[in-house]
Amino acid sequence: MIVGLIVRAIVSVRLARLAEQNKIGRVVKDIVRGPVIIWFFMLGLYLAMEVSVLPANIVSIAGKILLALGILSITLMAVNLANVLIAKHSGQIKGVLPITSLTQNIARIVILMVGILIILNTLGISIAPILATLGVGGLAVALALQDTLGNIFAGFYIDMSRQIRVGDYIKLDTGEEGYVLDITWRATKIRALANNIILIPNEKLTKAIATNYYLPEKEMSVLVQVRVHYGSDLNKVEKVTCEVAKDVMQYVKGGVTSHEPFIRFHTFGDSSINFSVILRANEFTDQYFLKHEFIKKLHHRYAQEGITIPYPIRSINFTQEKAPDQGEKF
Repeated sequence: MIVGLIVRAIVSVRLARLAEQNKIGRVVKDIVRGPVIIWFFMLGLYLAMEVSVLPANIVSIAGKILLALGILSITLMAVNLANVLIAKHSGQIKGVLPITSLTQNIARIVILMVGILIILNTLGISIAPILATLGVGGLAVALALQDTLGNIFAGFYIDMSRQIRVGDYIKLDTGEEGYVLDITWRATKIRALANNIILIPNEKLTKAIATNYYLPEKEMSVLVQVRVHYGSDLNKVEKVTCEVAKDVMQYVKGGVTSHEPFIRFHTFGDSSINFSVILRANEFTDQYFLKHEFIKKLHHRYAQEGITIPYPIRSINFTQEKAPDQGEKF
């Protein structure tokens, strides 16, 4: 244990330098420091038994148990390190899986299975019959848990395709929409704008028609429908509207300042000429405040410029000539 304390001190100094450079170094330092003393304590027990007067069979069994515990300890440390590395580098390296509960759980299971197989081999237990048994048992489990496995593989497909990622804002053809919080083994978690959590089974999500407002980029066009009176000067309307739109885009948080707003007339309505104003927002939720400020400022500016926004007009006939009956004589 004294040797373990010395080794831990040396390792801690080296990891401290790494910890000063990035956050991952601090996490690795915390993960590695703990097991070092345990490993050297187990090594001390093993060496003590080797020089003791205990029977050879007991020493052999105890040695295998200590070795198995040591491998288990290293496996658990590898699981923790894998979680840290996945969380740190998954979003930075192109082509790797994104960070979700499903991918992290897969990494844990794979590492644990490898560690368990090594432990069994160390204890002298043949793993070939175990693998055969697991194969037959796995087939039975797969038949019994078809829906669960379907959701697992569907979630894995969603992760691999990168068409829906954690943090994206999506909307389904069934009406559900919100930010993707996580993709688990069974369902995808979505946080709606009302701050509610929506759970969508992964298998249903792969079959749904989904709109991802963050692909291919977060920036999106924002259309605002406006109507003006038929007697309006359309050139003046276009100039004033674009000026207001450009001003709003500059000071409203969420507006793309480099975008040059424009309008497009498109309809001769019943009581007005209708057109669309095209703005630009940094992301989906920014459009709401952008529209809010634009409508307020445009209404005020139209009032100053004498541009009329007409009320809907309907002609109502209060008198209706009564049609004569077929048998009525004139």
